[in-house]
Amino acid sequence: MQFESVIGLEIHVQLATASKIFSGAATAYGAAPNTQACPVDLGLPGVLPVVNREAIRMALTFGLAIDGEIAPACRFDRKNYFYPDLPKGYQISQFEQPIVGRGTVTMDSVDGDGEPRAIGITRAHLEEDAGKSVHDAFAGLTGIDLNRAGTPLLEVVSDPDLRTPEEAAAFFREMHALVRALRISDGNLNEGSMRCDANVSVRPVGTSELGERTEIKNLNSFRFVERALRHEIERQIDVLEAGGAVQRETRLYDAERDETRPMRGKELSDDYRYFPDPDLLPVRITSEMMEEARAHLPELPSSKRARYVDDLGLSQYAARALANDPDTAGYFDATVEAGANARQAANWVMDHVAATLHRHETDISQCPVSPGRLAQLIARIEDGSISNTAAKTVFDALWEEGGDVDGIIDAKGLRQMRDPDELARIVAQVIEGNPDQVADLKAGQTKILGFLVGQVMRATRGKADPRQVNALLKEALGVG
Repeated sequence: MQFESVIGLEIHVQLATASKIFSGAATAYGAAPNTQACPVDLGLPGVLPVVNREAIRMALTFGLAIDGEIAPACRFDRKNYFYPDLPKGYQISQFEQPIVGRGTVTMDSVDGDGEPRAIGITRAHLEEDAGKSVHDAFAGLTGIDLNRAGTPLLEVVSDPDLRTPEEAAAFFREMHALVRALRISDGNLNEGSMRCDANVSVRPVGTSELGERTEIKNLNSFRFVERALRHEIERQIDVLEAGGAVQRETRLYDAERDETRPMRGKELSDDYRYFPDPDLLPVRITSEMMEEARAHLPELPSSKRARYVDDLGLSQYAARALANDPDTAGYFDATVEAGANARQAANWVMDHVAATLHRHETDISQCPVSPGRLAQLIARIEDGSISNTAAKTVFDALWEEGGDVDGIIDAKGLRQMRDPDELARIVAQVIEGNPDQVADLKAGQTKILGFLVGQVMRATRGKADPRQVNALLKEALGVG
């Protein structure tokens, strides 16, 4: 019997506000454990929560970006469960009246060649984060760090529209690109700014009824989403083929062993005993709030990718690589706006710029070579003033020392030889000095042409334009 998988993701997005969602306390990643917990987050006697307005704005911006249903009013509820990293014994969340209802996120097909996929969004709601259990700080004990408690989260729940682990990982990437483009989260997976729970079931091919599902908690990388789902799908199929039944449960993914393991039984909504939070009034969404959120809407990654392909002639691969990071896309756009050829600019940003940034462990937003300088450099390649190899030398000098493109070219003697008469003379000398290779070339050994080009380049100390040299050699030798 053949099976197919049905997958839905719950993506937790830590919102990039300067303070927590109900306490207003400052928050920063990496502080010593429990130094940023505050009385409101801990639910101590005499404290009352107040909603973070910026978190509301960010949720509305996300809702507009996915063409979601925006609630005229949303309400906060208490989600009751007992776990060491939940100091109040409940989590403030949204249940019956989430701020964002149904919407759609469009992503490219996994293979990059098919039609874009529209993935349904069931809802997106605001809630506070819990603390963090630390299992490796004390031998045989678990520590609790409550710094993260109260951090504002937007939980995005997808429809069960995903069918393969690869597609689920691609959707997680699309969501990562979207929230970063909206500037509502830095999306840092290593710091927990974005993480994912994956719900998966399998069913016989050709049937429509959903099988029993399991939930895989706290996946924090695109690769782990794919690997965990692949293992879990195979496990469920093995259970069913052996005559067993899949149990509804929450599981953890062990990346070292590449396996999922049971964590606890999966709760249903009734188990959480939701009820309206008595300390928080419903939030009415006004037209002013909507306009403020709409003002923060940028060009979305899906639209940017389409523009790069349709208007600038980039490949699908290049469009994805550039558009999925807002800072990289901004640098590329500014380079093109400064007059650079789009394809050349794309190649430079993805290749030498990216490699140099990686080598210096620097983000592109801190790149010392401005988009305008890169555009000037590309223009000098386009007009034949310098070779691609020399251009990398110029870029590195701009990075280390700053300065002007033309000034560096002249100071380092990198400008290409363009005098056709002088080049023709050197080409004639190379032909005369290599009679055996010329004979081989005329006999059909076309690779010899590259050798002759190299000899001319050596004679000109690399200052000749290889394309011009190639053309002159072909003309002088009468070869195609």
